[in-house]
Amino acid sequence: MVTFMNMVRHFRTFLCLSILCLLASGSLQAADLIKPDPRLPETTPWDLEALSKAPEFEWIDQKSPVRTLTYEGLDYRGKPTKVFAYYASPQTLNPEEKQAAPYPGIVLIHGGGGTAFREWAALWAKKGYAAIAMDLAGFQPIENKNPHKKENRTRLPEGGPDQSHVEKFEAVKSDKSEHWCYHAPANAILAHSLIRSFPEVDQNRTAVTGISWGGYLTCIVAGLDNRFKAAVPVYGCGFLNNHSVFENSINRLPPEDAKRWMQLYDPGQYLRAVQMPIFFVNGTNDFAYWLSAYQRSYEAVPETTPRNIRIQVKMGHSHPAGWAPKEIARFINEKLNQETPLPVVQNPLIKDKQVSAELSQPVKIKTAVLQYTTDDGPNHERKWNSIPLQVEGTKISGAAPPENTKIWFINVTDEADAMTSSPLVTNESHAP
Repeated sequence: MVTFMNMVRHFRTFLCLSILCLLASGSLQAADLIKPDPRLPETTPWDLEALSKAPEFEWIDQKSPVRTLTYEGLDYRGKPTKVFAYYASPQTLNPEEKQAAPYPGIVLIHGGGGTAFREWAALWAKKGYAAIAMDLAGFQPIENKNPHKKENRTRLPEGGPDQSHVEKFEAVKSDKSEHWCYHAPANAILAHSLIRSFPEVDQNRTAVTGISWGGYLTCIVAGLDNRFKAAVPVYGCGFLNNHSVFENSINRLPPEDAKRWMQLYDPGQYLRAVQMPIFFVNGTNDFAYWLSAYQRSYEAVPETTPRNIRIQVKMGHSHPAGWAPKEIARFINEKLNQETPLPVVQNPLIKDKQVSAELSQPVKIKTAVLQYTTDDGPNHERKWNSIPLQVEGTKISGAAPPENTKIWFINVTDEADAMTSSPLVTNESHAP
């Protein structure tokens, strides 16, 4: 009996030491784990605990200012995959950099037809961030060639699904491992888990931004991965089966497949679980993501979550145009580094033929303009008009747009030439 009790005590000691070793190694640290929000749908297909763990990776180039690596993605057709990525930080750009680590981190998600962009990672490293920009279509850019052209990329032998129409939409009838829409959010979250594991990255100050389909993914990832402290989707949004260029791709699927796609992969399912501050950026005439769907996406975020929005009249649609707005870095710096906040315009309304809105806090505003359209045709063909407004303290006011206006909003520009918008007011109908 004594021998047995000694064995039990030894086993307990061994078990406790093993757990302590795991905790010390970071394997079980609560801060590392995604805590699923109860507002996520029960149909969410991802294993968030598994995605919380840093994937295995290997450096391709660990000496250049912008470095290259591959990391393990989700299995595709029963086989392991690898994801190519660029990584840069103030330290990699300049080993003599005086700015002390750890640096805030950022995950950069490309759009349709895009790839990992070296220049995008470098741009954020110059802003003081540790940045990872990965390819989510199973490719790797060819060095010293224009990555904006698809012919200048090579397929990885262990790459996951491409971004084809079939793999985005029609594959929804197959096993989930066939879906690009299943792999891409997961591999973006794995990139986040990876850079959080780097010693030079402050895992408590990370953000995500994405362009076009990358904006679509940012909306999903922001709802899934609440370890981020800020999110900026550019162009991409949810509610894509109505008032988006993709509505036909979804609605032409067999009814059960269309329902399944919207249930599993439409960002509208995940925006309601967003906990970190989120900043929506788009243009009035975007060919892909229409403003009525954009407003529904903004409204889907809980009111308790800080939200802001920037709508630029006739903003171009491309990767360079998508990462150009200075307000993106302003927003992320505000949330991660407590820097100067952007103006927040609230409560736009019309009463007695006058429009009014409010600034959430006093900000010196250079200009305030009401933007409106009376057109109800395709989003990219609509003409927009403007009316100057007045700002007194936190109050914005001026003449209302015509009664037949379809969409209107207010833009304000602060003294640093940063522009933000009020929530959109739309009179367009959309499906339930």
